[in-house]
Amino acid sequence: MTYDKKLIIGLFGFGVVGEGIYRVLKQTPTLQAEIKRICIKHPDKKRNAPAELFTTDADELLNDPEINVVVELIDDAEAAWHIVSTSLGSGKAVVSANKKMIAAHIAELLKLQEENKTSFLYEAAVCGSIPVIRNLEEYYDNDMLNSVTGIINGSTNYILTRMNEDGMAYDEALKLAQELGFAESDPSLDVQGTDAANKLTIILNHAYGIISAPGDILCKGITQLHPADSVYAREKGYSIKLVARARRVNHTDVAAYVLPTFVGPRSQLFNVRFEFNGVIIGTRLADEQFIYGKGAGRYPTSSAVLSDIAALRYGYKYEYKKLHTGVDYQVSDDHVLRVYVSCENMADIDRLDFVSIDETFISQTRKYITGSISFSKLRNAAWLNNPANSVIVFEDPGIADNPEMEELV
Repeated sequence: MTYDKKLIIGLFGFGVVGEGIYRVLKQTPTLQAEIKRICIKHPDKKRNAPAELFTTDADELLNDPEINVVVELIDDAEAAWHIVSTSLGSGKAVVSANKKMIAAHIAELLKLQEENKTSFLYEAAVCGSIPVIRNLEEYYDNDMLNSVTGIINGSTNYILTRMNEDGMAYDEALKLAQELGFAESDPSLDVQGTDAANKLTIILNHAYGIISAPGDILCKGITQLHPADSVYAREKGYSIKLVARARRVNHTDVAAYVLPTFVGPRSQLFNVRFEFNGVIIGTRLADEQFIYGKGAGRYPTSSAVLSDIAALRYGYKYEYKKLHTGVDYQVSDDHVLRVYVSCENMADIDRLDFVSIDETFISQTRKYITGSISFSKLRNAAWLNNPANSVIVFEDPGIADNPEMEELV
């Protein structure tokens, strides 16, 4: 579908981002885009837009033949799936920021786009204003991708910054993040790592052509971290970050996980603090590229949504080129990680799970062990989900430290 005429938009959701989109479109006639109708859930709420724009009936937007673009900005993933799938099925282009919905239905969404020749854009779903998806789609198409590594959840990064730098306990840092609006009243999706796993699922598709589900990714959040872990990190010169990682381990296998990680000062991620996001894209030819910015909030998210709307004027679509390279990449458990495991009782940790052990420390208050463990062993370890234990990965080596990957250069 090409756009040689004005974009007529049906907007779902009028929260801080939706209102921001409305205001910018009113003030930017060069975008040639106009909101015709806005679907909301609570009609009695006072809103800064003409009352005649609003409706609670989704079908008024979905069935309007004049509306050629649907912008979906709601929290409900199930309702978002109905809106997006119906819109694509009727030939409307769609812009969305709902990473949970996209990650859960990625295979179906690919099929809908192909069958209906429609465009579905969702840059805001991954890292707010940071253009990760567009870069993976376009710039890195011909340069073999070695890795995508990032801090892609601002809420957890804010909490960890306070724990690492100010010595705050987890509960205290979480409360402050909620007071400042960086964390939801129910922060479970963020602090358990689920939000980052949803985003990594989307990244895997655009980086390697892998169609997977969030459940395929080993994901541990920050709720099990102990104050002693921050002390250890400071003593060793590390910072603890919740890192999403996708890395080629050979010609067809990709390691993918979301885990707390010790990040050293040589890494660009070391200085990604508070609510900011940062993504390192490692390539075979260009070494590492670093993208940094705010990953959430009214203005960063609005920026990404507006960029997608502007791209629709030129009929832009994701081409999903990595699905058609002839190389069938897959998420694999066949690799080894170096980890730190702290616990209250050392007997809880099965040492036979480790390939090798580097260090053991025992005190009256906390114990820890560092060593190498196969990814499959870690995923299935009984002690991994014990709330009294914390697991932190040591920063993964780059291509220069990986002889198998050197062969590809």
